[in-house]
Amino acid sequence: MTDTLDHAKRALRAELRERRQQLSDAQREAAAAGIRDRLDELVDSLGATSVSCFLSSPTEPGTRPFINAAIARGIRVLLPITREDGLLDWTVATAEGQEIESVYGVPEPVGEVLSPIAVNDVDLMIIPAAAVDRSGMRLGWGRGFFDKTLGSMDRRPPVYAVIYDSELIDSVPQDVHDQPVSGVVTPTRVQDLSTDS
Repeated sequence: MTDTLDHAKRALRAELRERRQQLSDAQREAAAAGIRDRLDELVDSLGATSVSCFLSSPTEPGTRPFINAAIARGIRVLLPITREDGLLDWTVATAEGQEIESVYGVPEPVGEVLSPIAVNDVDLMIIPAAAVDRSGMRLGWGRGFFDKTLGSMDRRPPVYAVIYDSELIDSVPQDVHDQPVSGVVTPTRVQDLSTDS
C-alpha cells in the first residue's frame, strides 16, 4: 500500500470514527432497531437459515437485537473470533452468549471455537465496515480480517456490510487486497450494490 493510499484510508477512518462517536444513545438505539428490522428482511428475502454476523462495538450500528432475534427464530448465527494469523475462527451464537474484549478492543464471543472454514456453510455474511462506496468496495477498520476471510473463500455467499446511512459514499480508497461486498444494510434500507465478484 502506498503512503498516499494509507494516509487517505486513515483520514477517512478518523472522520467516520469521530462522526460515530457524536451519536447520542437514542440515535444508537434507533439505529440498532432499524438494523434488526432490515437484517430480518434480508434474511427472509434470501431464505437464509445460517448466517455469520459480528458483535458490534459501542459506536457501530448495533447487531445484538438482530442476533438475539435470529437465534430465537432458529437461525444458526456464527460470530467471529480473531486469530494472530489474520484469519477468523468462528463460534455459534447462543441466547445467553458471553463476550470478552479482544486484543483489538472489539467485542468477541466466548464459545466452542470452529475453524476458519466453518463460515463456508453460511447462506449470508453480515460484516462490519467503516464505509462502503456505490460500486460495493468496502473500507474496513484496517486490520484486514474480513478482507482475508473473503479473499480465501472459494464460494462466497452474499456479503452485506452494516453501516449508518451516511457511510454509503461515492468512493473509498482501495488497495488490491480489499474485497467488495454484495450490498449494505443501514438502519433505513437494504441496498444491493454492483460488484465484480
